[in-house]
Amino acid sequence: MISRKSVITFGMVAIPIAMFTATQDNDIHFNQLHKEDNSRIRYKKTCAHCGKEIKAEDIVKGYEYDDDKYVVITDSEIEKIKTEKEKSIQILHFAQLNQISPVYYDKTYQAAPEAGGEKAFELLRAALMAEQKIAIGKAVMGTRDTLMAIIPREDGILISTMYYADEIKELQKQYTKPQVADQELNMAKMLINSMDTPFDPAKYKDEYQIKLRALIETKISGKEVVAAEPEKDGKVIDLMEALKASVEKAKKEKEPA
Repeated sequence: MISRKSVITFGMVAIPIAMFTATQDNDIHFNQLHKEDNSRIRYKKTCAHCGKEIKAEDIVKGYEYDDDKYVVITDSEIEKIKTEKEKSIQILHFAQLNQISPVYYDKTYQAAPEAGGEKAFELLRAALMAEQKIAIGKAVMGTRDTLMAIIPREDGILISTMYYADEIKELQKQYTKPQVADQELNMAKMLINSMDTPFDPAKYKDEYQIKLRALIETKISGKEVVAAEPEKDGKVIDLMEALKASVEKAKKEKEPA
């Protein structure tokens, strides 16, 4: 499903693109029910003045500029004040691929070239990939100037909307860094290297959602829900011994069956 069409601009180059949502929600969602009779809880939108229930088509946007005083703003009026430049994704500068903290990334889209833009799109992707860089740009989405990262991949380009610096909270709780011995650091490095494998997203599943679906099926069939088996105590007694044991375990798991 196409989220929106846009244009990536840098220098005198303009690349028409389509942006597709890159993620989907697979979580199980529960409905709120009345405890007495298991009936759905419904929420109605009502007018604070007349008390009538309001349909979606009867709702407009309003800005409160004084107590209980509103000015109505329509979607067409919002679009009118946007320039063509603001509607496009303007590349502001380029940065190293690993320079940006993941905390700045928000929603991710897949970008695909529109007809006529394939060559310029591939040129941008290939150049970014070769230099291991991303492009930082911005465009007006909805009612805000949205910061974006244009990220090259082997098979295309991803565009992630970003938070501004003033939207990121500072680390709430600092900690005093204890001294780490060279032997401990080397053992930790060994553990990391022993568990180093290429990232394959297909290997990972939301196992708790699978258990949750099984719970739902159990309840539907009228069976009793059985408690999960308690896990063994995993407390670390001695850090070095725990690291050594972890390295040995990782090595065994890597050995061919």
